[in-house]
Amino acid sequence: MKRTSLWVMARRNLGRNRRRTLLTLASIAFGVFLAIMSMASQDRNWQDMIDLGARMGSGHVTLQHPEYLDTPSLSRTVTGTADLKTTVARDPVVTRVVERISGQLMVSTARESYGASFIAFDPDAEDQESLSFLEAVAEGEMFSADNRTGMVLGAQLARNLGAELGDKVVYTATDREGGIVSGLGRVTGILRTGAPSMDAGMVLLPIAATRDVLGYAADEANQIAVFVGDHRKSEALAARLASDLGDAAAAVPWYEARPELAAFIAVKVGGGVIMIVIIALMVAAGIFNTVFVSVMERLREFGIMMAVGFSPAKLFRLVIYESVWLALIGLALAGVLTIGPYLYLNEVGIDMGALLGDTSTEISGVAMASQLKFGIYPENTARIVVLAFFAVVLAGIYPAWRAGRVRPVESIRLG
Repeated sequence: MKRTSLWVMARRNLGRNRRRTLLTLASIAFGVFLAIMSMASQDRNWQDMIDLGARMGSGHVTLQHPEYLDTPSLSRTVTGTADLKTTVARDPVVTRVVERISGQLMVSTARESYGASFIAFDPDAEDQESLSFLEAVAEGEMFSADNRTGMVLGAQLARNLGAELGDKVVYTATDREGGIVSGLGRVTGILRTGAPSMDAGMVLLPIAATRDVLGYAADEANQIAVFVGDHRKSEALAARLASDLGDAAAAVPWYEARPELAAFIAVKVGGGVIMIVIIALMVAAGIFNTVFVSVMERLREFGIMMAVGFSPAKLFRLVIYESVWLALIGLALAGVLTIGPYLYLNEVGIDMGALLGDTSTEISGVAMASQLKFGIYPENTARIVVLAFFAVVLAGIYPAWRAGRVRPVESIRLG
């Protein structure tokens, strides 16, 4: 008998007990649906958090003084920033390169003084795609590049200071030589980011005025933020930049700059993978039960087939082919079941704000989005499909082996 005829026979065998076959196909389709939707919620959520973290500070890769990561200080700077930006921008995966100054300072009004973090940047060189704070200005406006006294405060920090729009605020920091220096700012805007730590401790300043206060040169900063279209390319980019730049600057990928966020995501991703494996095992267990029961019900039939010339190897292949058909049809049904909900959740998402209320969750200063949208990396879809396919096929190996071990005389007598 030709091998192709075994495929036809295996397909027809699935229709002999339609109710059992339909239940099996439903379990495969639903299992794959759950796995894809679970992974899609994670992929999109973590991608958005990583990108938001990059836009809230140092980019997907940060160029900085080689010792800055271990001992952050405004005295640890990189010079020749214009040339560095030109070099980095040549890399094909880089979408944006900007220079900034960031660190700690003290802000004071006539009433109160508080410690805060600050980012000094050029408003003409950045937009919402590189600095998310630009879209978080809830009151007033962002200062212009030529406004040397402009200042934007986090909403809670402004309340703590008793500062309102137009008020003067003195900021104090250590310059590049370690001396205490002060600058004067006037509040032009108030930030509401959704991250409590940012709203309570963030100050935005114009980079030109900040350079003058800190004693920096015109081409000096302590941070060059590099952005890529896909955060998964950050590691390779950082390695290339480290090789190209040598001792001029250290290239730090986002997961080293924000280790708390990276650790949180790694734990969540690991939990998601475990969940998918559990789903695969449950689907495989259901398939094993279905195929094994089917084999045990057909022992007499297998005995007759062997008596008329079927070999154990052909019986083994026949049962395996039945498993393959189940896998292929089940995956096709999973695609039909998944595509509609996936497209809807990819576009609209789920409003988590209704569940969380006013509660905001943040990791390493990055607020989790209140609108949970779904999106899955193509390679993760392929992994789930391949895992499901092999789980179904492997579940049929023992029943197939059992079918090939049938003894014609005994099985016919039992029948």
